[in-house]
Amino acid sequence: MKYSSLDLLKKGNVSAALLSIAEKVLAEERISAQECEVLYEKASLGYLGMLANEIKEQRHGNVVFFNRNFHIEPTNICVFDCKFCSYSRLLKHREEGWEYSEEQILDIVRSYQNKPVTEVHIVGGVHPKMGLQYFAELIRKIKEIMPNIHVKAFTAVELEYMCRKAGLSFEDGLKVLKAHGQDSLPGGGAEIFDEIIREQICADKCTAQQWLEIHRTAHKIGMPSNATMLYGHIESYAHRIDHMERLRKLQDETGGFNTFIPLKFRNKGNQMSHIAEVSVIEDLRNYAVARLYLDNFAHIKAYWPMIGRSTAQLSLSYGVNDLDGTIDDTTKIYSMAGSEEHSPSLSTEELIALISETGRVAVERDTVYNVIRNYTEQPLEAETTSNP
Repeated sequence: MKYSSLDLLKKGNVSAALLSIAEKVLAEERISAQECEVLYEKASLGYLGMLANEIKEQRHGNVVFFNRNFHIEPTNICVFDCKFCSYSRLLKHREEGWEYSEEQILDIVRSYQNKPVTEVHIVGGVHPKMGLQYFAELIRKIKEIMPNIHVKAFTAVELEYMCRKAGLSFEDGLKVLKAHGQDSLPGGGAEIFDEIIREQICADKCTAQQWLEIHRTAHKIGMPSNATMLYGHIESYAHRIDHMERLRKLQDETGGFNTFIPLKFRNKGNQMSHIAEVSVIEDLRNYAVARLYLDNFAHIKAYWPMIGRSTAQLSLSYGVNDLDGTIDDTTKIYSMAGSEEHSPSLSTEELIALISETGRVAVERDTVYNVIRNYTEQPLEAETTSNP
């Protein structure tokens, strides 16, 4: 006889409060911030995994999504001084960083012309000489080279600065980028929305309210986006819950978020190196709680270059249903912060194997989760290149 998660929890040593939360979640009823705090503080990892996995499988079955993408990081020169950042270099230390020319960026794009990638992800430092019109023209030229590529570009931090420097509202600035070919926004720059925490870790960049307003505006004009949360530094569980609550409210309003991506704080080479990183157990706990609290987010993504391949596999039992992409690039945002993946690139074959080893079905998607290929139904021939 097959038992449901609720049956198993009733047979176990589970408190009445946790059993009540499980009943609500499985009945597709929204849990409160107070109940979310109980999950963080009181629930065992086994309880969270069982419940999060059941909710995930109700929505997505045994499928794990990925996409074929590449990243371009135009520069790591940045006008902002985020204490947790190991990646950027202030303008006065520009000799320690990099700054690609437009032609160098377009050469990267040209190198993918005959490869079946579906997305280019463009983020980087906030450089005072790379403004809205510069990036609008860059996107137009990228689309001339690869007309069908989906351009996912610029965090809200980059966009706030671009619009401010250009003297444009968020809506007008985003409309310029959209008219030149930008398709969606990534979720970076959210960090933790709590104003007191934000003042301590990233005081000089866009506010939580500006981040949310930029994404609200993008959704309004037909540009979907992702959402992130930087966890495992000086924030408390209450701060994480507040962060997710603000995202949940905006998703109720617009429905424009594709996925939620918890991002683990890594402590190498930054101004917060004295803070120890949280454990893998905390990583898994956080994924599971996100799946249970963010009931209006269809997808929870684990960014495998940040947490490592083994933890990414484990996360698939804790509510995660997406592992991002093949990421054939030279991204340094997390390798410079001490992530396990110093060369963050997997061939499609390797990524499919990573998923299949967990007993799950690898499905390639586009940026907005249209299915491109189910690799159980259409197996992949062995690939010899580092990335197709």
